[in-house]
Amino acid sequence: MLRDERPLRVLFLDLNSYFASVEQQEHPELRGKPIAVCPVMADTSFVIAASYEAKKFGVKTGTMIGDAKVMCPGLLLIDASHTIYVSYHNRILEVVETVLPVDKVSSIDEMYFRLIGEEREPANAIALAKKIKDVLRDKVGECMTASIGIAPNVFLAKVGTDMQKPDGLVVLQAEDLPHKLHVLKLTDFAGINKRMEVRLNAAGIFTAEQMCSATRPELAKAFGSVVGDRWWFLLRGYEVDLENRTRRSLSHSHVLPPKHRTDEGCREVLLRLMLKAAQRLRSENLWACGMDVHVGGFKKSWTSRLRLPPTQDSVTMTEYLLEAWESRDYDSPKMVGVTFHELKTVEMVTPSLFDASVQRGQFSQAVDKVNNKFGKNKVHLAAMEHAQDSAPERIAFNKTWLFSEGKGDNIVEEIGEGDAPLQMTREENEFGDFKFDDEA
Repeated sequence: MLRDERPLRVLFLDLNSYFASVEQQEHPELRGKPIAVCPVMADTSFVIAASYEAKKFGVKTGTMIGDAKVMCPGLLLIDASHTIYVSYHNRILEVVETVLPVDKVSSIDEMYFRLIGEEREPANAIALAKKIKDVLRDKVGECMTASIGIAPNVFLAKVGTDMQKPDGLVVLQAEDLPHKLHVLKLTDFAGINKRMEVRLNAAGIFTAEQMCSATRPELAKAFGSVVGDRWWFLLRGYEVDLENRTRRSLSHSHVLPPKHRTDEGCREVLLRLMLKAAQRLRSENLWACGMDVHVGGFKKSWTSRLRLPPTQDSVTMTEYLLEAWESRDYDSPKMVGVTFHELKTVEMVTPSLFDASVQRGQFSQAVDKVNNKFGKNKVHLAAMEHAQDSAPERIAFNKTWLFSEGKGDNIVEEIGEGDAPLQMTREENEFGDFKFDDEA
């Protein structure tokens, strides 16, 4: 029997324009100015964060830098400082924990808290939200604002953070549901992208009101899976357990800087990405049975899908990549990427008696240990000599850690009190079916 108890259980925190806000906090001369944080200083790259001053001109995450410069004359382009973003993230965790214990970190700029007992009373929950805003401003910096959603479940609390930006505070109580959601667009809901919107439209659902009014069978049919049935409950404030997904693939991609937009530079950066991804495979004790290599071109792109013997060995992967490279067919490269798929744990792997990838894998693990002890890229393939410092680790919005490729990697001075260096730590994001993106 379905229990109708739907108190305010969750307080969700979404930091506003996080990367851009950190840059403005670190550099006072940028405050009040339109800035765009960029992974690569090239017009063909994309904005990964924009300040609210830039957003007024339509610049947002995903805007091509060349277009952003036209949209916003006077736009200031800032190189992304990923170690600083992680350091601020850790400092933010430290200060908000003085108000409420964090239940889960969902991304670099999002986290949520569980409310219990009297904390669930609307007035008390609002007071806690305001206190969190105060400690962010007082203990981290005046530029660090956040939108907060308070609701009966995580999903709706996240939706609440998107209903009022920047520096918003939205409370969704059981008696507000689902009618208070009718004003939203379908794509305002975390988990509905443009492709899913098209699917819902095909099922006759064009508005949030129509989605909220649909029956459980209608939603299941519209979503094409049991996910739709779960959404019926989520939209009404019920808690639904989210299934954990195992990793299916591991990938790295990189927009090429102008100096590497040559055939040789393209190959070296591609090898660099492959070796970096292979090291991550080994760190997670995974084996790959397939590898895709891709070169995106301004005029023509090229992709090769390769079958591998179950392996986690860099040398084996390099041999397959270089063999495939002979058939390359692209024109004017702008980005490269490597994806390992069909991942298996060691228990699932039965190596061939005639294949040396297991022994080679042990050699690759030994190289990892040398680099971890003596420093990043102390041992590397000669083929990537000129690209060993390319494609540095980036902090995406769905993670809070930077992968370390060796001793001394990803070290930054602590934010706030103390002078001790801070080593980036790893925290996974487990949000089941929902992918929470940076705000538009």
